[in-house]
Amino acid sequence: MNKDLRRLQSMISEKRVKLHIFEPSMRKIWTVVGIGEEHWIDPNCNYCSCPGFYFGELNGKTTCYHLESALLARKENKVDEIIFSDDEFSDFLSGLISDL
Repeated sequence: MNKDLRRLQSMISEKRVKLHIFEPSMRKIWTVVGIGEEHWIDPNCNYCSCPGFYFGELNGKTTCYHLESALLARKENKVDEIIFSDDEFSDFLSGLISDL
């Protein structure tokens, strides 16, 4: 197994790919916990808030390992789903934005 695949498998087995679901609205926010920080991702739109994604896009790279790990976790049905109340949505979003 190559180094990149081991890294992705490690992220999945450590439950670092997270889908935050807010009920009853069913709003969803994806995050991936990287090295020392959490990044917001949108796997459907191929977006990640990490600097590697931004600078990779400038250099013609199409993704980052956070997105790759989320796509693999979805494929293997190993996404860590966390349920929240809609009452927690604005605080969660504020915290996520302040970390950017």
